[in-house]
Amino acid sequence: MDLTAMLQDAHFWEGVGLVILIVALIWLKVPGMAMSALDARGQRIQAQLDEATKLRQEAEKLLADIKVQRETTERNAAEMLANAQAEAVRLSADAKVKLEEQIKRRGELAERRIALAQAQAEAEVKAAAVDLAAQAAEAVLQARLAAAHSDPLVDSAVAQVAAKLQ
Repeated sequence: MDLTAMLQDAHFWEGVGLVILIVALIWLKVPGMAMSALDARGQRIQAQLDEATKLRQEAEKLLADIKVQRETTERNAAEMLANAQAEAVRLSADAKVKLEEQIKRRGELAERRIALAQAQAEAEVKAAAVDLAAQAAEAVLQARLAAAHSDPLVDSAVAQVAAKLQ
């Protein structure tokens, strides 16, 4: 191929244009700018990845803390429930004992009141019987004394007996 044929070939000029473009890009430092832009973007991406890793570690730590707190809370709740149940059983037993004691005391109190009422009734009946006997004795004595001559000593003795019997 001769030089004129080569100068008329379109592929030659395409190659020359490509070489000029590459030289111009190198002279304008485009590859350096592209590399620095890629490096900057890579650093931003790396910073985001580092931050994401840090956040993940914090989240995992927080998750572990929450699990520990949940387990502790569940244990505490179970203990509180067991204590409440034991307390309920104890209070139920105490209430049952107190109720039985109260029923027993009230029964005893009722028995005492009944016995007291019975004793009072017996005393009233005896007092009524004594009064009636004293009145009858007084009437008998008055009848006998009226028939007989009255003696002041006998009259005073009868009055004292009547007073003591009432």
